[in-house]
Amino acid sequence: MLRIGQIEYANCTPIYHVLREHFPCSEYEFVKGVPTELNRLLALGYIDVCPSSSIEYALHHDQYRIFPQLSISSDGAVASVLLFSRIPIEHLDGTIILLSSESATSVNLLKILMAQRYNCYCRYAVTPLSLSDALLDSPALLLIGDAALRASFSDSGLHIYDLGTLWRDWTGLPFVFALWLCRKEVADRPSLKELANKLIQARLLLPMHYSEIAGQAPEAAWMGYDRLLTYWRDNILYDLDERKTSGLLSFFQKCSELGLVASVPELCFIDMEN
Repeated sequence: MLRIGQIEYANCTPIYHVLREHFPCSEYEFVKGVPTELNRLLALGYIDVCPSSSIEYALHHDQYRIFPQLSISSDGAVASVLLFSRIPIEHLDGTIILLSSESATSVNLLKILMAQRYNCYCRYAVTPLSLSDALLDSPALLLIGDAALRASFSDSGLHIYDLGTLWRDWTGLPFVFALWLCRKEVADRPSLKELANKLIQARLLLPMHYSEIAGQAPEAAWMGYDRLLTYWRDNILYDLDERKTSGLLSFFQKCSELGLVASVPELCFIDMEN
């Protein structure tokens, strides 16, 4: 039985919904968690596959293989990876920026943007505090996922920076927040390749089912049907085309330049032919 990590954020709801509703999944065990926790479980072998932080692949690429044609990306605003700041971003040099403990790739994206785009050298610390409490101690806080979406709905008077927008405006490229990764030792299993094909087909079906999914999704209770639908249609992308691959490799290169990873890894995909 394949153990599949399931990220419990609104950005992942559609792909899991279509997978479960339109394809047989009795041979799969779904393990729910936030990105950093699922990264850990994947690394330890407690799960076999999940949409994992793209930085996880860069750090441990020898352990993983990538599912083709799949990602969690944005080409501009992502809406759910946001820096909330009491002061303009260019004035954050020398400060401590607080981080959500659920984040992995987004933390490194923020470090790159601050250092290379804004020439700001900051310190970083993880906090469990809410937005209002965190900003009593620090001028800025990075939130991701549903926490970022919820915080963005309130009129806080803060500067809010969408990291997907900052990256695209700077590089002209999409940003890949997560890749579908499997552990190398299961990459040749027929069941693994069957799952990859199901996920690719599920991705292709998504546009026809967004309205239906939004009508059933628990996120609509706090986000609203129209806003949830707009988020999926306008902000979140699930494919991995040539431009997204270029954005991914650019991110890895900039991580290498800052010493966040040892080197730029080769992208090794599962073999779908054999």
